[in-house]
Amino acid sequence: MKRIFLKTLMAAAAVALTGPVLAQTKLKWAHVYETSEPYHTESVWAAEEIKKRTSGRYEIQVFPASSLGKETDINQGLTLGTVDMIISGPSFAARSYPRIGVANNPFIFRDADHLIAYSKSAVFKEMIDGYRAKTGIQILAYTYYGARHTTAQKAFTDCGGMKGLKMRVPDVPAYRATPEACGANPTPIAFAEVYLALQNGTVDSQENPLPTIEAKKFYEVQKHIMLTGHIVDGLTTQVAPHVWNKLSDADKKIFGDVALEAAQRATDKIKKREAELVDEFKKKGLGVHQVNRQSFVDAVLKAKPVASLGYDPKDHERIVSIK
Repeated sequence: MKRIFLKTLMAAAAVALTGPVLAQTKLKWAHVYETSEPYHTESVWAAEEIKKRTSGRYEIQVFPASSLGKETDINQGLTLGTVDMIISGPSFAARSYPRIGVANNPFIFRDADHLIAYSKSAVFKEMIDGYRAKTGIQILAYTYYGARHTTAQKAFTDCGGMKGLKMRVPDVPAYRATPEACGANPTPIAFAEVYLALQNGTVDSQENPLPTIEAKKFYEVQKHIMLTGHIVDGLTTQVAPHVWNKLSDADKKIFGDVALEAAQRATDKIKKREAELVDEFKKKGLGVHQVNRQSFVDAVLKAKPVASLGYDPKDHERIVSIK
């Protein structure tokens, strides 16, 4: 009888010890970036940190490099329930809530610090609240993606030099604005397919930040980099409504705090890498060219005013004026 009692007691203890494991929630975090990039390495750090701070109640697996689908797919997945968290540009969120897309407008941000200041501003909080009200999706953080520059097989130094280029861009009006204003032919192609499209001549140009040009090895299939800096870009960390709405207030704070810390860590790494890459690309034999940036600004202002891209000029002015 005593032995049976001890066995029962031990079984009960085992159940008690394994309780948190049984209650564990597994989440999928998806993005389209390479495993070498800070967006991935810091997402992995954040996943481990959330697990640690919630005592193992959340097990988050990060799926990089479009392994769960293209950027359109993973954004839709937040609503469909096929993914739980993503990192993605606000241009995709703007398909559901157009107002948030103003951050992709050419020349709206002066630099990385301006973009980060925007991420802490009242106007961005309005964007977050509006997007959640429309979709149920919660934006936790904004990471600096980099200043977008142009690569091509031929060099140019002003807006007119873009004329006739078949340039890959994301399928978003704000990304098409600069090439269209300068007479290029913007061609939307999925991010995962850009290298092959450049290699086989489907397009002869593309635009992305220097760290992305490095990570995606676009420098292998392009000869020149023009430092156009036409869009200072960022990525948002988002949580699906089927996850966010079930989190306790304490867990919401943990997810939010960790996402902000991860975004800052990634931002710092991207800023550092941007500063190093001009010289490194030159050493690889690429032409790296300064441009008459004002020629691009003037062309975009004339041909693609803010309202024509579907954005509120008042939002634009509020963001531009952030110090």
